[in-house]
Amino acid sequence: MTWTTRPRSKRDGLACIVEGSGRPIFMIHGVGLRAEAWARQIDLFNTHHQVIAVDMPGHGESTAFENEAPQLADYVGAIAPLVPNGAIVMGHSMGAMIALEIAGAMGDRIAGVVAMNAIFRRTAQAALAVQARAASILPTKVPDPTAPLDRWFGSDPSPERDACREWLLAVDPRAYRAAYHVFAHHDGPSNDTLARMTCPALFITGADEPNSTPDMSRAMAARCRLGQSHIVQNAAHMMPMTHADDVWHVLRPFIAEVGAQT
Repeated sequence: MTWTTRPRSKRDGLACIVEGSGRPIFMIHGVGLRAEAWARQIDLFNTHHQVIAVDMPGHGESTAFENEAPQLADYVGAIAPLVPNGAIVMGHSMGAMIALEIAGAMGDRIAGVVAMNAIFRRTAQAALAVQARAASILPTKVPDPTAPLDRWFGSDPSPERDACREWLLAVDPRAYRAAYHVFAHHDGPSNDTLARMTCPALFITGADEPNSTPDMSRAMAARCRLGQSHIVQNAAHMMPMTHADDVWHVLRPFIAEVGAQT
């Protein structure tokens, strides 16, 4: 798979890849990446759906916030107006945080939500570790991406690792720092947010994911009215890129089920 840059449209400073037609699927990537991280999913869904993959503020071709210390609500407030009525909202990592907040706030407007590799109630040790990483990031220089790449992919070379390295090195350092701080200091959706969701919710993570663990996905699903979880074997944090076919086999019946209900 070649993770090539795709054309975008832009609205209110946010850039989106838009392909296909049909029920919309809206995709939100994680910290330091860009909309092309969804390339495999875009290609699998654009024959029957309108796929909209947004660049988070300050990532890809999207404009950064003027505020250098945005909160999660700022990301939600910027992205939510782009979500079409009746869409299935899909997020990965920090994108999953945003997707779940959107679903909690406007679940009657969307058809379903998918949270991939989402965090929920980190242990004290895990919280300290991610917050220490956030504190070490400078606003003037993107850090060496080797450490996150090793966490995500191990040390073996791959096209996916190379693509993520390129994106991490190209991201606006202020925007990367701002997003990472939000990610590090947020502990996942509140119990009330999960309970408020009226749409079907699917939580997917990798069996080998040390941070967004399988137990986290199961716990969030249990707190939703229409929640379900699925664990992808032999997958870790970059599951949507490294295990796209496995993810596809989980997403396809969920999206068909959502379509039958709405």
